[in-house]
Amino acid sequence: MKNKSPNETKKIVEGLLFAVHEPISVRKISEAVEGTDSKQIKEIIQQLREEYDTQDRAFQIEEIANGFQLLSRPEYHEWISKIRKKTGEAKLSQAAVETMAIIAYKQPIIRAEVEAIRGVQSGQMIRTLVEKGLVKIVGRDEVLGRPLLYGTTKKFLEHFGLKSIKDLPKTEELEMP
Repeated sequence: MKNKSPNETKKIVEGLLFAVHEPISVRKISEAVEGTDSKQIKEIIQQLREEYDTQDRAFQIEEIANGFQLLSRPEYHEWISKIRKKTGEAKLSQAAVETMAIIAYKQPIIRAEVEAIRGVQSGQMIRTLVEKGLVKIVGRDEVLGRPLLYGTTKKFLEHFGLKSIKDLPKTEELEMP
């Protein structure tokens, strides 16, 4: 393979970010673009981010779950959600969102604690979230019966556009009705 110019390398990185539907790590990009290293890829991503900002593009590069992804800017989500609703993208129910929020903020957590907070049976909802790949079993508690402990997954971070679980809003920042 011939040597690529810096501009050609940048276009390749941009094409990779455009083509993937989930965050891609710097290491994977570097492996795909022969003759580059992680430092060069990070520099290219930063250049692209600055270009998108300068040109006031409708998309941006976000760092999510230890990878990078090309996403639309938040100010366009209203229109994008209209299209997604029409194409039938699956949404999470209110009960699923509540259950997932409890798990995200309290993880690792057992089912009984989720149910105590929600005030309703949550076993089926937790199973559904596990099937969707948003929640996973992370171990067993040391209490009697050694119940399963649940936590969030990388897919959870991707779904909500979070770099890590630390990026969840602080509970005191959340607006209470």
